[in-house]
Amino acid sequence: MSDFPPAASGFMVDATTTALILAARVATGVRAEWRGCDPTTHRRIYYANHVSHGDFVLLWSVLPPALRRVTRPVAAADYWRATRMRRYISEEVFRAVLIERNRTEETPDPITLMADALSGGASLILFPEGTRNTGDERLLPFKSGIYRLAEKRPEIECVPVWIDNLNRVLPKGEIVPVPLLCTVTFGAPVKLGEGEEKQAFLERARAALLATAPTNGETQKDG
Repeated sequence: MSDFPPAASGFMVDATTTALILAARVATGVRAEWRGCDPTTHRRIYYANHVSHGDFVLLWSVLPPALRRVTRPVAAADYWRATRMRRYISEEVFRAVLIERNRTEETPDPITLMADALSGGASLILFPEGTRNTGDERLLPFKSGIYRLAEKRPEIECVPVWIDNLNRVLPKGEIVPVPLLCTVTFGAPVKLGEGEEKQAFLERARAALLATAPTNGETQKDG
């Protein structure tokens, strides 16, 4: 029996979903580019670069409806539970897997939470840099979480996703977006190899994400 949480029903959730998708598309003119794989409802781990609190909203918004219904973002509980509106959006609209960043002995293990969500039929959106990248390096080194998750669910493919230009649309500290075009590019999937060591997998997954980034025109770290 699936433990995938049902979407809350009702006009308000449907209206909020539509409004979020419309706002993301109007503010960014976002387009999805499926270069390395096709959109399917097979369980996947979509892992992306992280430059804004709006990253997972933009990625989620470009998924076809059938994928969107079964894809859950992994997000920081302290941020998304900080206000009633954020809690409503994260829990009722996105059905996010909320992770406590300040863990105690009573805090659920985040890898177990994510693995359980995959076992329940969901795909996940996560950001293996672990924090927003506000520096000059194009992509920060990956934390070990994606490796630990791949260890638990080695049959699940990890799809690199490059989000381009969003840090210019919504710079850190700003609340009014600047209208610029964004792309969300889906690359070729990777899987944990049998016996593959942690560092080797993290470097390979990071290289796959960098290879997915646009190679011509202005990129999010240029200029």
